[in-house]
Amino acid sequence: MTFDLEYNSERNNLIIPEYGRHIQKLVNHCIALESKEERNTMAKAIIDVMGNLQPHLRDVPDFKHKLWDQLHIIADFKLDVDSPYETPSKEELTEKPTKLAYPKSASKYRYYGNNIQTMIDIALTWEEGDKREALVFTIANHMKKCYLNWNKDTVDDAVIFKHLYDLSDRKIDLRESEEVLSESKNLLRKRSNQGQHKGQHKGQHKGKTNYSNNKYRKK
Repeated sequence: MTFDLEYNSERNNLIIPEYGRHIQKLVNHCIALESKEERNTMAKAIIDVMGNLQPHLRDVPDFKHKLWDQLHIIADFKLDVDSPYETPSKEELTEKPTKLAYPKSASKYRYYGNNIQTMIDIALTWEEGDKREALVFTIANHMKKCYLNWNKDTVDDAVIFKHLYDLSDRKIDLRESEEVLSESKNLLRKRSNQGQHKGQHKGQHKGKTNYSNNKYRKK
């Protein structure tokens, strides 16, 4: 009595390895059945077995739908059965996804951060008018504050207007504007007050802790 041994190097590659070679063989056998009724019966049985092999998928929405899609993929889209869901196509599986555009960043002026660029892009979508103008000057003031945080204690408004002009792809031009942004000292005072406010909270919390410790200290 002789046995034919199968070596992995001689076997076909598994399309979805997670289900193993036995499922692949069952699917291949199902494809070869002449009667569509028999194929339908066997396909449903294979789906049940696949569901038992992947119990973690039961919590996934459209659990059965995913199993039927995987069945068609394992069958290399050659299985002619009455699926309860729309049969996927091979073209859909092999289709390359649309390239995602890299987010725009204020790389030229890193100290402004990406949020400033997002705000500028939003401002460009607004119609011309008082609201857009107010938003633009709010952005400019915030840019001035960011500039002062990372560079020095003062900056001319013309510099901020020039940077805003660059970051908006030359669509927001305040370079000839007579409007004046918040004074540097006021912006710096706000920053200083915020730091003091945080320090006070930290000191109060620390003092409260020390008091609590002293309460239980032996005399």
